[in-house]
Order: sequence, then structure tokens, then C-alpha cells
Amino acid sequence: MAYGMRAATKHITYFLLITSIFLLIRQVALKHSSVSQIPPGTLPEMPLHIASLGSSFAAGPCIKPQLPPKAAGRSAANYAQLLASKLDARLTDLSVSGATLLNLLDEPQVATGWINGGHTFAPQVQDLPSDVDIVLVLGGGNDIGYISGMGMDIVKNSWPIRMVDTVRQFVFGASTPKPALSFDDLVARYGKVLDAIHAKSPKAKIVVVEYLTLLGDDVKPRVDVTFDAERVEHHKEVAAMLQRATEKAASERNGWCERVPVAENSLLHGLGSEEPWTEGLSLGILIRGDAPLHPNAKGMVAVANMLYEKLQGYDTKDSQ
Repeated sequence: MAYGMRAATKHITYFLLITSIFLLIRQVALKHSSVSQIPPGTLPEMPLHIASLGSSFAAGPCIKPQLPPKAAGRSAANYAQLLASKLDARLTDLSVSGATLLNLLDEPQVATGWINGGHTFAPQVQDLPSDVDIVLVLGGGNDIGYISGMGMDIVKNSWPIRMVDTVRQFVFGASTPKPALSFDDLVARYGKVLDAIHAKSPKAKIVVVEYLTLLGDDVKPRVDVTFDAERVEHHKEVAAMLQRATEKAASERNGWCERVPVAENSLLHGLGSEEPWTEGLSLGILIRGDAPLHPNAKGMVAVANMLYEKLQGYDTKDSQ
């Protein structure tokens, strides 16, 4: 009797072992079979690869947190970083505060100032990956002294601001005044940058990003800025020239280049408005350590949202 029970137990054990092996093999087979039957195109695609080239209005100086190297004045909350996060995209951020279009194209950029002086950045196009899907480009303002000219007008009318700003520029560096550049020359220079980007990354869609408006309809001379109405109009004309040149350079390359009308979309958010997307230039701003006459955190969020809307439904095949 005992022998019979042991034999039965042994047979049951063999049966359970064989059954378990069979079920395991069947499960593996079904798993591989189900993968092979997934329709083409339903597998997760590789994430978008975005690159950002530009100057301080792209980089986001003084907007916390700042990314290394410090000399770049590049924020982890600039519009490219925010956009990449919203799209779950990979980002190559090459923007550097103070860059001209020539620094984007083929001239190295050497940082100035007691803290950052001597750091050299290669031309941004040189470091642009060839496999990017979207390239964001902003520039031109430093080529015509747009922000530096406005800043000089503000500080010369206020000695306390001039004194504090002089110290700030010594410590952190300042952009060197640039010679006057005509409208046609600015368009041609911007066009060369766009062409170089297209040659380096021919499959990428290039999206030109305009500067946020500083002096809109709400600005009050001698209140929001230290200069008078005549100088307000002068700086508005400089901003308008920059916008027109940007639009012309982009429109001449319509097949693979698009533009986001940031200047127009931010007219109601300039200095003196209820919700400004840029900082002015005052003692308080300098003491706080914010970047005067540059985008604030809200401005970067606004531009990121404009880009997000622009890129909704974007297919990387459209640019190939």
C-alpha cells in the first residue's frame, strides 16, 4: 500500500512539472506572437529632438534655476526647456546670452566680466546635431544694439541706476556696442544663419522665434522708463526693424522655415502693462539680481505656450 502511494505521488509530481513547463512555453510563445501582430506604426516613436539657438532672450539670464556653465546665462526654465518638457522631447540647448547672429553662424563668443570673463563658446551652428527634428532660432537684437541702446538711454537719465549698473556690468560682463546695421544687412545676416542651420540639419523644421515686446502701448515715458516719449518712439522703431527683418528672413525660406509672431502676441504685455512679460531697468530690479530689459519667468512660459500651439500635430516627416 505504501509503495503504491509513493508511486502515485511520483506520477503526480511528474505530471505537474510537465504541465508547468508546457504552460511556461505557451506563455512565452503567446507573448512573442502578440508582439509580432502589432500593426505597423503603433509602436512608440522616438521622442522629438529639439535644438535651441539664440541670445539672451532665448537663454533666460537670471531666471532661476541657472544651468552650467554660468557664462551662458542659460535658465532651466527658458522657453526651449519648458517646451521640451511639455512635449517630452530631447533638447540640445545652445543658446548663450549676449550672442550675435555671427556667434550663431561662425564666430566664437568670448564671455566678459570679472566672474565669467574668458569663457569661450563655439559658434552655435557648429555644435548643432544633424539629427534634430526642430530647431528654434532667436537672434538679431545684439547685432543692432537693441537692448544695449535702450539700456544706455535709461542709465544716462538716472545716476543711481548708472552707478549700480556699472558695478553689475563689471562683475557679470556687458555686451559691446555694435556698429549700425542696415535693414537689408540684418536680413542677409539672419538668412545666412538659417541657411547654415538647414545645411547642417537638412531634415529639421526651423522655427524662428521673435523677441518679446518691451515697449508696447502701455509704456509711460519717464515712468516705466527714464527717457522721454521721443526716445520711446526711437526704440520702438528699432524693435520694429528687428521684427520686420526676422519676418523677411524667415518668409524667404518658407518651405522649411516658420515664424512665431511673439512680438505681436506680446504687445499687451510690455513694460507698464498689468502683466509684463519682461523686466524693466530700475534700482529694485538690479538689486534683486534680475536681468533688466529681458524676459521674466512669465514671459518664458508665454513663449513656450506659443511654440507648443505652433507645433501641435507636427510630424517630423513634414520637414523631410
